Amino acid sequence: MIKLEVNNLTKIYGTNTDKALQLVNKNVSNEEIRKRTKQVVGVRNASFTVDAGESFVIMGLSGSGKSTLLRCINRLIDITDGEVLIDGQDIAKVSGKKLIEIRRKKMGMVFQKFALLPNRTIVDNVAFGLEVQNISRMERYEMSLEALEMVGLKGWEDNYPDSLSGGMQQRVGIARALATDPDILLMDEPFSALDPLIRQDMQDELLELQKKLQKTIVFITHDLDEALKIGERIALMKDAEIVQIGSSEDILLSPATDYVARFVENINRSKALTASAVMVKPHTIVYPKDGPRVALHHMETHGISSVFVTDRAGKLIGIVRAEDAANLAKKGERVLDEIIETDGPVTGLDTNLSDLLEELAHTKIPIAVVDEDNVLRGTLVRGSVIAGLAGERRAIEDDE
Repeated sequence: MIKLEVNNLTKIYGTNTDKALQLVNKNVSNEEIRKRTKQVVGVRNASFTVDAGESFVIMGLSGSGKSTLLRCINRLIDITDGEVLIDGQDIAKVSGKKLIEIRRKKMGMVFQKFALLPNRTIVDNVAFGLEVQNISRMERYEMSLEALEMVGLKGWEDNYPDSLSGGMQQRVGIARALATDPDILLMDEPFSALDPLIRQDMQDELLELQKKLQKTIVFITHDLDEALKIGERIALMKDAEIVQIGSSEDILLSPATDYVARFVENINRSKALTASAVMVKPHTIVYPKDGPRVALHHMETHGISSVFVTDRAGKLIGIVRAEDAANLAKKGERVLDEIIETDGPVTGLDTNLSDLLEELAHTKIPIAVVDEDNVLRGTLVRGSVIAGLAGERRAIEDDE
């Protein structure tokens, strides 16, 4: 279900935006618009949707328009043209009173700078948004303490911000956003001010929190590693425009422009790509009752030295090697049961390649890739993995 929909959103800074908007619609460049009108295009014809419970990342370099776009979503910045639909309602058209209600009940914002009130305790900081909503003291404290426990700060509620580390202060910022139980979390480079190790910890904690809460998240970052880690999908911006939207694998393996290709060329692909992105279809499969001669025939036909065995529903049983099948055939056996290896390497669709490289380096048979029902979906062979890590769009099938 779509929670957030942005349609042809344009934001122009200046006092004469109508003329600039006409030029935007005629595909005149941002620089030419600035020269002709002295107006600045902050976001240009941005369109995307975010499903309920999805983590959607908007990324780009400084000045690309990503933070402007985020602030248009909750109308901290007024939109020049286009739509922002939350549950089907266009917030660009609602009254000021209705907008405040939507912000309070449906959206929570986490900023790069913690923006904690130094004269308030941690629990009072978290409760501030609830206080503004005139929620009773007892209720808002109860909700705030629950939010603090979610982010691992139970027991710190009576401390003041200056006694907390940077990472802990940012957790308070997240707790403050969660306390109102919003449908949508808007996060504007929330971890960029933190030290690298603390930043990684906060990313991990956000992912764990998201598993439990399943909030709709729009996350802004300029860091590609962070985007690949956090985002289920990523929108990459350049010069106020979205130049590509897709999954991590889409952007890494099929960059839409030369700019995107340059942007991702130095990324550690092993940490971003999953088994599903580089697996190949099994050359063939056999069933337990097919017998050793059938297995050998398939291996000879495809030039491979092992074959996977599944049941008729596709669920993985194991793997058979050519040498074992040949020996079994010599003995006159007609079923494969006694030579099926059931302890071969197996992984899930979403496993990161970085977690599989050591096993790939040492295994002599392909790694089976299965779904949550243990159905064989593909195999990992060295050629396909190397191709994926090198950025090839089509995996190379390796002769195993």
